Amino acid sequence: MQFVLHAGGAFAPGPFQAGRAVGSSSPRRGESEGGFASCPRAFCGELNRVNGSRKGLVYLLKSAHNQRLPQCFGANDRFLSMALIVQKYGGTSVGSTERIRVVAERVAHARQLGNRMVVVVSAMAGETNRLFKLASELCETPSARETDVLVATGEQVSAALLTIRLQALRVPAISFLADQLRIATDSNHGRARIKSIDPSRVVKELNADRIVVVAGYQGVDELGDITTLGRGASDLTAVALAAALKADACEIYTDVDGVYTADPNICPKAKKLKRISYDEMLEMAGLGAKVLQLRSVELARRYRVPLVVRSSFTESEGTWVGQEDPSMENLLVSGVTLDQYQSKVTVTGVEDRPGLAARIFGPIAAADIVVDMIIQNASADGRTDLTFTVNRDDLARTLELVQRVSAEIGATGVRHEDQVAKVSIVGVGMRTHAGVAARMFEVLAGERINIEMIATSEIKVSVVVGLKYGELAMRSLHDAFVDSADFQLPEETV
Repeated sequence: MQFVLHAGGAFAPGPFQAGRAVGSSSPRRGESEGGFASCPRAFCGELNRVNGSRKGLVYLLKSAHNQRLPQCFGANDRFLSMALIVQKYGGTSVGSTERIRVVAERVAHARQLGNRMVVVVSAMAGETNRLFKLASELCETPSARETDVLVATGEQVSAALLTIRLQALRVPAISFLADQLRIATDSNHGRARIKSIDPSRVVKELNADRIVVVAGYQGVDELGDITTLGRGASDLTAVALAAALKADACEIYTDVDGVYTADPNICPKAKKLKRISYDEMLEMAGLGAKVLQLRSVELARRYRVPLVVRSSFTESEGTWVGQEDPSMENLLVSGVTLDQYQSKVTVTGVEDRPGLAARIFGPIAAADIVVDMIIQNASADGRTDLTFTVNRDDLARTLELVQRVSAEIGATGVRHEDQVAKVSIVGVGMRTHAGVAARMFEVLAGERINIEMIATSEIKVSVVVGLKYGELAMRSLHDAFVDSADFQLPEETV
């Protein structure tokens, strides 16, 4: 059983029947041969306390959250059985042996409810940073390959410790590293992309009634070298496994109890969302919201993996991320995001003729540096200025590349600014309602905040402002769009 990666990054079913229950030879009840339920959607809700124990997921009929329908007991049973759940626990959730004990109890309880469990873990909180620091103390620019070998050990420790605790609770469990599961990637160390996953070993252990614990964040290239997938990529490992295994849900456990309308640490009035669409979450993750890793949301949307973001510290319900629902358009703005790690680069005096923009951005793309916003000024005297933003961590490499190209194409100079922030509003309701950008600019003008750059899509508006105004801008926009009754939309009825 294998998922192979086609050009463009999409997983596709390999030599097995798509849509089958793990290890089964026939489709799940209600599923067509195509792999998705032909009956009403399955529901992922909350099971009330059972025998005084903590809440767990239950899968019932008719939900907007989950399109995969687990096999069930008889009609009179309270919950459906044998759901396959992938859980991911972040660094704070496994940050100490005490926290690992709590996670082990939660995982064991979910299994006790009749679920088959795959658990992905991050390194213990602070461990990855500690390992990066050790490398930098020995070498200013350590080898990317050896750095991956080093930092991947953090997740290995967490996976082994959680498995040890589960076994101490007399729960059958086994841990795996990426190379043992053949999570194959390219050789772009530090930012590797998944090419294929062979879940056969996971299936074998699940069929032996074991919990499978997987070290997140890592893969292996065609040479057998360890790679890492980028910071925060244990989310990606979890979603990729959920897609490959056709899991019924992917639960992301972190130190927050869901997705909020803004960062609660900056905006005290932020509200937790009960649900959000893949598109909105994708925009928010790409615009600075740290609750889910961007590539994990991309993959979840592509394979319609039902996601829920929950806290490992509380029993609160969390936020569901899934298919867009028509009622979501009633909320004009779902969230306000702030990215304080942006830098702005301007290439001045670029000759206004075809091909020069490609000359500038080609080497940047080849270096795997993500360019965000791009603005080209109107031409004057046959020359123009080209301004764009990159992550602050990529600024030094970007300047080195751009300065070289600038000299080659005869531009007059390169300047940069790293004290900038990007503030954005996001919501599917923007697709069908006018006046959002105008209101945003009015709010910022009222706070005397200057806008340096603007970018839009059909469900977002982003602006670049001075770094010192970023938090004020977020709070002001949240008050205007999320907290204010003046900008709420009535529900459409027929």
